[in-house]
Amino acid sequence: MRLSNYKTNNPVFSNFFWDEHNSSKKKMTVTGILLKSIFCILIIAAITAYIWKLNEDGMPVKWFTLGGMLASIIISVVISVRHHWAPFLVPLYTVAKGCFLGGFSAYAHIHFPEMPYQAIGVTIVTFFVMLLLYQTRIIIVTKKLRSVIITSVVSIMVVYVISIVLNFFGIKSYIWGTSWFAIIFNCIAAIVASFALLLDFDFIERNKHKAPKFKEWLATWGLLATLIWLYVEILRLMQKLAIRF
Repeated sequence: MRLSNYKTNNPVFSNFFWDEHNSSKKKMTVTGILLKSIFCILIIAAITAYIWKLNEDGMPVKWFTLGGMLASIIISVVISVRHHWAPFLVPLYTVAKGCFLGGFSAYAHIHFPEMPYQAIGVTIVTFFVMLLLYQTRIIIVTKKLRSVIITSVVSIMVVYVISIVLNFFGIKSYIWGTSWFAIIFNCIAAIVASFALLLDFDFIERNKHKAPKFKEWLATWGLLATLIWLYVEILRLMQKLAIRF
């Protein structure tokens, strides 16, 4: 059963681009995705370190966070519509996410110096744990599981969008505070983000040596989006727990 049978408004989990046929002889490989992912992660790390340095020198980095977030959303929408542009847009997406993470992590670094590194460590461990669970088939990505994960992801994103809109009108959502409700919501979001990695693994396994070569960038985009989301949720959760306790 193919993931494309499910509909979602989240472009990262939209599988329509896997359905097209291409006459190219070069096909998507796991090695290609791995190399592209490492390349993008190194760019994100370099930009993040640079913005941290700017913040330590007294330069406000708020606009890096906001600008990076908006740019990454716009680029993601364009990639989901014009997937042939992925080889050019995914590097731009990487730069945008680097700016966002740089500003976002710099704030946490000021108040909790070790926390960003701890969140990175937890994210890496979670990635390999989910990969192990997938490879050993302890968790099997079935039709029902795909449906549950996609529904959960879309629901969480809708909640975030609504809360952001409410903030513009001066109405503070409970998910941004340090209440038990906010902490529980963060826990659920982090768990869903970790399970979303299973969809990325499933995408790659189903299409390796089949999909055209350029779609390695699309798979890389999906992995980056999920890993960054997971990192953000973990860091936010750690911040809330540190403030509360």
